[in-house]
Amino acid sequence: MDSQQEQQSHPIEGLMKTAMQSIKEMVDVNTVVGDAVETNDGSIIIPISQVACGFAAGGGEYEVNSSGRDMELPFAGGSGAGVSVKPVGFLVVRMNDVRLISVTGNPLAERVVDIAPQIFDKIESIMERRGRNRSESYEQ
Repeated sequence: MDSQQEQQSHPIEGLMKTAMQSIKEMVDVNTVVGDAVETNDGSIIIPISQVACGFAAGGGEYEVNSSGRDMELPFAGGSGAGVSVKPVGFLVVRMNDVRLISVTGNPLAERVVDIAPQIFDKIESIMERRGRNRSESYEQ
C-alpha cells in the first residue's frame, strides 16, 4: 500500500518533506537556549538566541508533446529553506542573582535599572539618619 501511496503522491510532497526534515534537524531547543557554561566562581552562563525560519516550495507539470496519449506530465520543482540565528543575550545565574545581559542596547542604562533599588535604599537610609540627627540636635 505504501508504494501505491508514493505513486499517487505528488512529487512536490517529497520536496516539502525533505526541506521540513532538514529544518527540524537544524533547529531545536538548544538553538534558542544554548548549552550552559559554568565559570570558575560557580556562575552559570546560558546563551539565548532568536531563531527565524523560512520555507518555500513550488513546481509545475509541463507538457512535452501535444499527442493525445494519456501520459503523466513531467514535473519540475524546487524547494528551499532558510534559518536565521541572532544572539539576544546571556542569562547569568549566580548564587542569589539572575540577570539577562543583552547583546544589543545601552549597557549603562541597563546597569542603572539594575542598581536603582539599591540607590533608593541608600538615599532612604541617608534621609533617615539626617532626620534622626536633626531631632537629636533639637532635643539638646
